[in-house]
Amino acid sequence: MTDLTTSNDAEFDTDIAIIGAGPCGLFAVFEAGMLDMRCHVFDVLDAAGGQCTALYPEKPIYDIPGHPSIDAVDLIAKLQEQAAPFDPVYHLGAQVTKLEKMTGDGWRVGNSEGEEITAAAVIIAAGAGAFGPNRPPMDGIEAFEGGGGVQYMVSRKEDLRGKSVVIAGGGDSAVDWALSLADVASNVYVVHRRPKFRAAPESVRQMEELAAAGKIELVVPYQLSSLEGNDGVMTAVNVATLDGEIRRLEAQSLLAFFGLAMELGPIADWGLELDGKHISIDPATCKTSTEGIFAIGDIVDYPGKLKLILTGFAEGASAAHAIRDHIRPDQVYHFEYSTTRGVSGK
Repeated sequence: MTDLTTSNDAEFDTDIAIIGAGPCGLFAVFEAGMLDMRCHVFDVLDAAGGQCTALYPEKPIYDIPGHPSIDAVDLIAKLQEQAAPFDPVYHLGAQVTKLEKMTGDGWRVGNSEGEEITAAAVIIAAGAGAFGPNRPPMDGIEAFEGGGGVQYMVSRKEDLRGKSVVIAGGGDSAVDWALSLADVASNVYVVHRRPKFRAAPESVRQMEELAAAGKIELVVPYQLSSLEGNDGVMTAVNVATLDGEIRRLEAQSLLAFFGLAMELGPIADWGLELDGKHISIDPATCKTSTEGIFAIGDIVDYPGKLKLILTGFAEGASAAHAIRDHIRPDQVYHFEYSTTRGVSGK
């Protein structure tokens, strides 16, 4: 394993501080380890996994190479297992509040719990930054949150077994959960304001097949109108056409998938070049506008960027190779495939 020194002999606690323990951050640990670099990983959540853990642990993901389908929680477990030989140090359950340039090279990284480390380089893999669900504009919806029927994420799909479920939204989350719950819920209604969905075409095709077979119902073109219930427990969802035609759907659960409200949080104060709520990078190296800081995953943007986990994986590999050249420019490196090198953290 590396001796944690850079070309100018400055000593650090670790080679790379990774801010964000989602799937892209975890894979970056592996890529760094294959290049003999050690990592410390920070995340505000109490467990690794980012949105995969916090928002949809049981959601099936269909576009991970080699896995026709894998639940988000299982993907995170595999990524942690893959990173484990390289002994990453995790700092979880606290927000990164300090990112300061050290005299000379390197960075001092600290979190809200007072933990501080020094690193030769930094990878920001913060996903959507500080995120929360976008609520649909419905009067009184708050009364049915927190166990009353309205959900913005699904932790355990078994909790919905035998229930009548309304899924609202037209993106991947809505379509994927319609597929996943078709054989679990007693009824699945998918409500969208138009018949065209913004999800993966193959997933849409499968959903339409389920609808044709009567296993789910596509309620289009409709949008959410109001909720019914007693004592904070939902009993029905009313939906309406643009012309005001109302339809009542008896349901015990409403899954509202209208995206995330994204805030950069402290990242906005770190002096990086931003494009709206994203960090601008050089896609060839994942370098930000600040020397020694790199960024990967959904937090970054550049022309042609695809917001896919597999894109973030590739960015993690690019960032790791660029960091190795950055912190050890005088060391000769001969590229090796993992099939010839093998994996060892020792």
